[in-house]
Amino acid sequence: MLYMVEMNVNIPNDMPVEVANEIKATEKAYSQELQRSGKWAHIWRVVGEYKNVSIFDVESNEELHTLLSGLPLFPYMDIKVTALCRHPSAI
Repeated sequence: MLYMVEMNVNIPNDMPVEVANEIKATEKAYSQELQRSGKWAHIWRVVGEYKNVSIFDVESNEELHTLLSGLPLFPYMDIKVTALCRHPSAI
């Protein structure tokens, strides 16, 4: 199942820089592991925002929820999920 996931990150201004950097480093490692596995098929940065648009290729809603809630930045994200299916005009 394919999903488009928009992730808008909102790290609190009062979070110590060292803590934020540690969370971001852990996030990067986790996301790259998911990318290598093929579960996180694509990721694009949204210009001018601390936001990304990603495509996930997973088996179920539950699997996507588990992967997203496992993101270290999850508590600081606003996430929008859109289920995708093949367009009839696609070649």
